[in-house]
Amino acid sequence: MTTARAPAAQSERPLDYAASKRLAASRDHRHRRRVGSHASAPPEILYLLASDDHVEVRAAVAGNRATPNQADLLLARDIEHLVRHDLATKIAALVPEFAHDKEGRAYQSTLAVLDILVHDQVHHVRQVLAETLKHVAHAPAHVIGKLARDREITVAAPVLQHSPVLTDEDLLEIIAETPIPGALASIARRGHVSEPIADAISISDDDDAIASLLANPSAQIREEVLDRLVERAPDNPTWHRSFVLRPKLPGRLVKKLASFVATHLLDALRTRSDLDPSVAAAVEETVMRRLAEEPGEDAPDTARMSAAEALTSALRLKEEGRLGEDEVLQLVAADKMMARAALAVLTNIPMERVGHVLDSHSSKGITALAWKAGLSMLAAARLQTALGRLPASKTLRPGRDGGFPLTPEAMRWQLEFLTGIEGL
Repeated sequence: MTTARAPAAQSERPLDYAASKRLAASRDHRHRRRVGSHASAPPEILYLLASDDHVEVRAAVAGNRATPNQADLLLARDIEHLVRHDLATKIAALVPEFAHDKEGRAYQSTLAVLDILVHDQVHHVRQVLAETLKHVAHAPAHVIGKLARDREITVAAPVLQHSPVLTDEDLLEIIAETPIPGALASIARRGHVSEPIADAISISDDDDAIASLLANPSAQIREEVLDRLVERAPDNPTWHRSFVLRPKLPGRLVKKLASFVATHLLDALRTRSDLDPSVAAAVEETVMRRLAEEPGEDAPDTARMSAAEALTSALRLKEEGRLGEDEVLQLVAADKMMARAALAVLTNIPMERVGHVLDSHSSKGITALAWKAGLSMLAAARLQTALGRLPASKTLRPGRDGGFPLTPEAMRWQLEFLTGIEGL
């Protein structure tokens, strides 16, 4: 029988052979399970328990690092997927420990079990392998390749997005194979996306993948490709936010974006720090013209609902799951009363106090209000100009990472100061 793998360090009391044999023969499956999970259980007894009638016993053996390889090979074909799930968790975790010696018995025996599990019919078993191996630099290339081409995105996505084993050649092959929905977007979110990969994704019909590519600051996208995507962008609104937030955009593209992106994205364009003065002026002019034309900006108060009605509507939207950032920014553009009510609901701050913050003309206070509402700094920029009526020159801008430039403690202080409510 194949030698058992070395058990992990643990504080269990040793289990001698006689005790192991006695417990393994017990009619109580809990006793047999104890032996099956014990790090010092004899390999031959663990092998016998791998065929136990009770699923909990076999699962315990499957998760035990002391279990011999022959038992693992048996368990890899167990009828219960829960057993195979526990085995997959253990086996995948062993790969990086033995990968330094790929010719050694421990690695080869682990690989034999892995080769069975990667073809398992239950995707949760394959998903365990993918999640555990996604960052392992020495994972078997053929196993990673199989997982990357899996027909379930929950299996393929972890390795497509993270695995260092996949080369550009591998990824280009996968892209050319018309992969399952979500696969290209996973590749587009990798920590490094080379120009050839970006080129291949950019000519696809996968709008989500292109949006993810544009949103990935590490993606190497050639200017020629950006030019082509900007031309397609008016018909693909899901790209707009990613385009607007992308660092180091050529000025000519920023000017084009200002002509068609949604109004709630305009503030992010005109507050970019990478524009030269002439481009910034042109963008500012376009933004101001579009904001002046924004529907609903000058609607008379009599045409709007009361504060109580707005608050009731906002509460209903939240209960229905329809009060996310996009919906709030749409309200900012269409109905200022509803926008205030939405902020009151999301922050759990009375609507009147929300009004105090917005009417304070404090860029820090309004930014803190957006943060409390769970909105992004992009939304905070829009609130400053649209609801706080601050000029662009006096708005608080995003930090270098696109996040909030204030600490949470500073924003809490702003809200407590402006609302008069402690403990926010």
